[in-house]
Amino acid sequence: MKNVFLFYWIFCFSAAQAQTAVDNFDLAILQKLEASRTDGQTRFMRGISDANNYVNAGIPAGLFVAGIIDHNKSMRQNAFYVFSSTACTAILNLSLKKIFKRPRPFNVHLSLTPVYKPGEYSLPSGHTSASFSTATSLSMAYPKWYVIAPSMLWAGTVGYSRMYLGVHNPSDVAAGAALGVGTALGFSFMRR
Repeated sequence: MKNVFLFYWIFCFSAAQAQTAVDNFDLAILQKLEASRTDGQTRFMRGISDANNYVNAGIPAGLFVAGIIDHNKSMRQNAFYVFSSTACTAILNLSLKKIFKRPRPFNVHLSLTPVYKPGEYSLPSGHTSASFSTATSLSMAYPKWYVIAPSMLWAGTVGYSRMYLGVHNPSDVAAGAALGVGTALGFSFMRR
């Protein structure tokens, strides 16, 4: 029984230290990004962040319409794959936010000033998870460098914008990216 108690204590102590290290890393990155903000960069990053949902909806819609026009069943199937992956990612993201209930970084560290204050919880980043799900599924459906490079650049920029704007921790963004990629990989059986 002593060994079980000792193991439990060591596990809890190690987990607390790891969480503290992650929190310190997150805070240091967010402080550095906040200190480097300019009006032009802030407008650009806000525009990227605001456009994300339109891009995530537009890509499968565009593929579907192009597939209808071209009578291309494969393209219509890939549109369904991209849509399904991103929609499932959004559902999983909302569920995980309700489970983890991690507050936004500006609610924990009052010294941080976000560009704007979204509601709900922080972990994982919904914008990031959706953009990485769309980018990964599109890249898997069309594995060409000229699809993969801009897709991943877009997704990475969306993730960076969420940190730059001060609304997500780097660890929220990393978790969102992992969720998006993982969901797209899990749905890869749907691609043509």
